[in-house]
Amino acid sequence: MSTIAASPGISGTASALRRLYFVRFAFAIVWALVMFTTASKLGPVAVTLLVLYPLFDVAAAIIDARASRTTGSPALLYVNIAVSGITAIGVAIACASGIPAVLRVWGAWAVVAGLVQLIVGVTRRKMGGQWPMIISGGISMLAGASFIVGASADSPTLTNAAGYAIPGGIFFLISAFRLGRAAKGN
Repeated sequence: MSTIAASPGISGTASALRRLYFVRFAFAIVWALVMFTTASKLGPVAVTLLVLYPLFDVAAAIIDARASRTTGSPALLYVNIAVSGITAIGVAIACASGIPAVLRVWGAWAVVAGLVQLIVGVTRRKMGGQWPMIISGGISMLAGASFIVGASADSPTLTNAAGYAIPGGIFFLISAFRLGRAAKGN
């Protein structure tokens, strides 16, 4: 067992991230459950959910960037904000072309956002609680590649995209619990 000697900046950032990660977990699980009910076609609910997910990621990255200013550069979080914002627009446009187009945009986003998450997690290792984020970023990159490949299937569905949110949410939950020690400053 290791002891983390947290500075006040790390403690405050860890506490804010912990709250954010709990919210991200809850959002991901609820989103996935609702998305599973509409994953077979691109109806109005599915389209709304597909645009909402990257927009939620934008909001979460803004909160993360504000909380992280005292412990490091939020530059990669700004990249994530831009990529997720562009993705929301791209998904909205892709929905007019069908599920394969959506999967390609969603997959490209998962690859890039996963890479950013992995790098941010590596840079935050000293804070603690980041291994789940590092692993999640790597899995996101692999999942994104699978969405792009899956877009060429005979009858692609959005089921895998809905399922993508569940492990990500679970990794946020694990990281939130692991950040508890750093948030307490010990």
